[in-house]
This record gives sequence, structure tokens and C-alpha cells, in this order.
Amino acid sequence: MELKEYSFKLNDKPVVVEAPPAYTLLEVLRGILNLTGTKNGCSKGECGACTVMINGKAVHSCLTIMEQVQGAEVITIEGLAKDPLSEAILRRFVEEGAVQCGYCTPGIVMASKALLAKNPRPSVDETKEALRGNLCRCTGYTKVVKAVARGVEFG
Repeated sequence: MELKEYSFKLNDKPVVVEAPPAYTLLEVLRGILNLTGTKNGCSKGECGACTVMINGKAVHSCLTIMEQVQGAEVITIEGLAKDPLSEAILRRFVEEGAVQCGYCTPGIVMASKALLAKNPRPSVDETKEALRGNLCRCTGYTKVVKAVARGVEFG
């Protein structure tokens, strides 16, 4: 199997990996780098469980081929551990009881972070639009939307 070398920044650290050119970012994160916080839900870009941020934008890693990652900055759920904005987001999720089963939560948190990093006070409609790519079959979206739409203060 042909391998190609890819260099990018992952969770604030430079990374070089060898992977087949047809691999997706999700396959590399989970299968090569052992970062299992990003979930594989549908592998079709429909459920959002695999959402990560690339250059500040929420994307489905199951649809992102490694060529698109070359030289980029990738943030996964593991990369949010020491981030003040992420702490604020998680605090809002807990306060509103918006934590789901754990399978889709990482993707929802990543989509929320991408939104709140650009707009710390989104409207309910803006929040719904930002989260529309994340499907959850656990409980619904009311508490999640409320948590994100409350916005965050950070800095």
C-alpha cells in the first residue's frame, strides 16, 4: 500500500504522519494517532459525530481527505482540554443539562466551539444553523441549543 507523508498542526503540536492518500482525517486520527474522541458515526458526513476544526472551521473529518489537511491546523476534542473558551462551553452544557450520551457530544462541542469562537453571543437561529450538521438520537436539541445560545464570555 502506497503511503504519503502529511505534516500539519494537531492540537497545537506539529505532527507528521504517513498514511495512504485515500485515507480520511478521521481514519488517521482514530487509526494512526489513536485519538478516539472524534467518533465515527455514519462515514457519510451526515451525523457530525466526527466534527473537528480545521483552520478554525468545523468540518466532518470523515469527508476530509488527508491532502486537505496538509499544512493545516486541526483541533480535535482532545485539544480542548486547556482552552478557556472550551471550558466555558462545557460549563454551559452542564448548566443546561445538555450533555448527551457521549457519542455525538464531541462533535456537537466542536461545532459549538467553531460558532462561539466567531460569535460569542449567537441567536437561537444562528445556533441551530451552526449545529444542523450534528445529529443526535438521544434526547433532542433543545438543551444543547439553549446552552450554546446563552453564549460565553472568555478572553
